[in-house]
Amino acid sequence: MLAIIGGLAAAAFWTVTTLCSSRSSRIIGPASVLAWVMIVGLAVTAPAAAIEGVPHNLHDSVLGWLVLSGACNVGGLLFAYEALRIGKIGLASPIISTEGAVAAIIAVVAGEALGLPRGLMLALVVLGIVAVAAGSAGEEAPGHHDVKAALCAGTAALAFGLGLYSTGRVSKEVPLVWAVLPPRVIGVLVVAIPLIVSRRLRLTRRAAVLVVGSGLGEVGGYFAYAFGARHGIAVTAVLGSQFAVLAAIVAYFLFGEKLGRLRIAGVALTAIGVAALSALQA
Repeated sequence: MLAIIGGLAAAAFWTVTTLCSSRSSRIIGPASVLAWVMIVGLAVTAPAAAIEGVPHNLHDSVLGWLVLSGACNVGGLLFAYEALRIGKIGLASPIISTEGAVAAIIAVVAGEALGLPRGLMLALVVLGIVAVAAGSAGEEAPGHHDVKAALCAGTAALAFGLGLYSTGRVSKEVPLVWAVLPPRVIGVLVVAIPLIVSRRLRLTRRAAVLVVGSGLGEVGGYFAYAFGARHGIAVTAVLGSQFAVLAAIVAYFLFGEKLGRLRIAGVALTAIGVAALSALQA
């Protein structure tokens, strides 16, 4: 049950991140958004990591998984922000959300046991997300950046999927804050500092609130995911990827975006799958 709670909480946080970054990327560009998101995230996690202290079991294997998770997260975010900048939320976010299926497949191949009932329910959730994606793409007017946006979103999904699996692998080995810290450190070192030195780091008053929201949402989502992944990587990863479904629902109520039949069916399938998975876990 804790894997389900962690996954759903991660999806909620990442919904906030997606909505905020889709706006801020168009104002100051994906590189600056990524830099500020990492700066905000490091400001939140570094003090907690310092208080926790360096893990005693930070050996080569654990350190390698931490570095891989951080690099994949930073690279995935850069491609995701570019996809959201040049494409439509309804096209990019559902493709990015397949990260959960990627992580789940890696986890199962690596030997994580699911069982037939749980596997079927996870497949139902993935089918619901795909239906939302297909409905979203079909309801948007075509644009000349759609192919590039889809490619960037697909690359982000692959990077995120590997990063989620890596985070899940070390979530039991180190304190939660240390599982969340690596992307913030790598992002600041590789993206933020070079932009600051070259005086290309941008920020406007309008974008400031959005990047803070994205940064806090990223950290909150990874904390929730790392917590849930301790009890099951595949379940937590697939449920965490529901941010595309949540974004469609939020957009309907806040922005009046239409929910066509296919998207409604996708939301319904996802809800049924989550409910059934919760019953099985209980």
